[in-house]
Amino acid sequence: SACASGEMQVDPALKFVHDRMASVKHKILVLSGKGGVGKSTVSAQLAFTLASQGHNVGLLDVDICGPSIPRMLGLVGHEVHQSASGWSPVYVEDNLGVMSIGFMLPSKD
Repeated sequence: SACASGEMQVDPALKFVHDRMASVKHKILVLSGKGGVGKSTVSAQLAFTLASQGHNVGLLDVDICGPSIPRMLGLVGHEVHQSASGWSPVYVEDNLGVMSIGFMLPSKD
C-alpha cells in the first residue's frame, strides 16, 4: 500500500472523476466545520429552487455520520441502481437527481 511503502500514488479513479465533473458547468459546495448548522437544509432547498427554475440539478450527500438528505426529501427506502456507466441517482423530479451515502447503508442506524 502507499502508506506502508511511503510512496505517493495517485488514485487512478481521480482522472475519471475529473473528466466526468468537467461536463458539470456549475458546482456549489455547502460545508461547515460544525454539525447541526443546516447544511443539508440549505443544500436541499437550493437544489429544489434551481430545479424549479428549469436547471438540471444533482445533489450529492456524502455525510457518512448522518446522511439526512434521503429523509428530508422523502426518499428513505430508495436505492441507487448500478449500470454499465456507473451508479444512477434517485430522481425526485426529472431534473433533480440525488445520490446519498444513505441509500447504500444497510440500515438507518
